[in-house]
Amino acid sequence: MGKKKTIKKGKKPHKNKPTSKKYTKYKIEGDKITRTSRFCPRCGPGVFLMNSQGRFYCGKCQYTEFEGKKQEEKSASEEGSELKKPVEEKKEEKK
Repeated sequence: MGKKKTIKKGKKPHKNKPTSKKYTKYKIEGDKITRTSRFCPRCGPGVFLMNSQGRFYCGKCQYTEFEGKKQEEKSASEEGSELKKPVEEKKEEKK
């Protein structure tokens, strides 16, 4: 029978952890600090949504928002509100 291979045990080399890049999520304008990213609606303030490939994703709770659907819903609601406003104005003019 052959010899067993011995695995060297000992102290592991130190690896530096990647630093947090939370400073990239904020922007300073004059005396005010503004957020450049959005917070997760489920997790609350402090947990940012990742913006990738047309969607927003929370890495903590797996919440996902698709960018295209939000824009379509907003544009549809704006078109609907524009159509309703002239009708209301016409009713007011008749009275």
